[in-house]
Amino acid sequence: MTRRRWFATLATAAAAAAQERPAPRKGRLKQCVTRGVFGKGMPLEDMCRHAARLGVAGFDLIGPQDFPLLKKYGLIPTMVPGGMTLAGGCNHKEDHAAVEKASRPLIDQAAAAGAPNFIILSGNRRGLPDQEGMDNVVEFLNKVKAQAEDKGVTLCLELLNSKVNHPDYQCDRTTWGVEVCKRVNSPRVKLLYDIYHMQIMEGDIIRTIRNNIQWIAHFHTAGNPGRHEMDDTQEMNYKGIARAIADLNFQGYVAHEYSPVRDAVKSLEETLSMFEV
Repeated sequence: MTRRRWFATLATAAAAAAQERPAPRKGRLKQCVTRGVFGKGMPLEDMCRHAARLGVAGFDLIGPQDFPLLKKYGLIPTMVPGGMTLAGGCNHKEDHAAVEKASRPLIDQAAAAGAPNFIILSGNRRGLPDQEGMDNVVEFLNKVKAQAEDKGVTLCLELLNSKVNHPDYQCDRTTWGVEVCKRVNSPRVKLLYDIYHMQIMEGDIIRTIRNNIQWIAHFHTAGNPGRHEMDDTQEMNYKGIARAIADLNFQGYVAHEYSPVRDAVKSLEETLSMFEV
């Protein structure tokens, strides 16, 4: 092969690769997904292949064992789980030692993988008054915030509903979560605002987001009722919500966390397009 022909072959291969590489998604919001949007039974590698093709930034709730697979497809772990459970989070002092021991190495692994966020769960009340539970969550976050600040990972306290899906969960109102963030007073301690859950608990989604955007690092989405696709079978105008978030110059990620009832990949394509605002 001549030198000229060799360069021509390289140029052709590069052009073909560029054509195969998906274009970045349009719009002002950075979108990511959870496994659940692909339905049941699909291997994670196939999920990653679809996500990469569709221009998704990454996956929420993927642990370190699967970081290499995400990296293979140019995806990042956008919200790293671990260290605590929905029922046994960090609102009870007796759980702090075990939760801290489990969380610290995961925060380091998240940072090493370029993950921007690590999930924090309050845990269930289990008879604990809300003020005491808040005090204990603040105490725990004060223990680990310096590590998060040093590593550049944001600890995201998730807001969940206690009315339908997670009875007795303590961090079930925006005001409670915001007060925790104010008291910890760290740029690396913020909220994971789950729109589905807060629609059930509070409603008034856009106004609440606007009033508290400085405390929100990450969003989860799903339709209500049912936690399915965000179409005309549910009660929220997600196009309007997406535009409101983008208008606030939100720089974090919006992660889709619904369970599809239709073709999963087609539903995801429609969802991603809806959030291109």
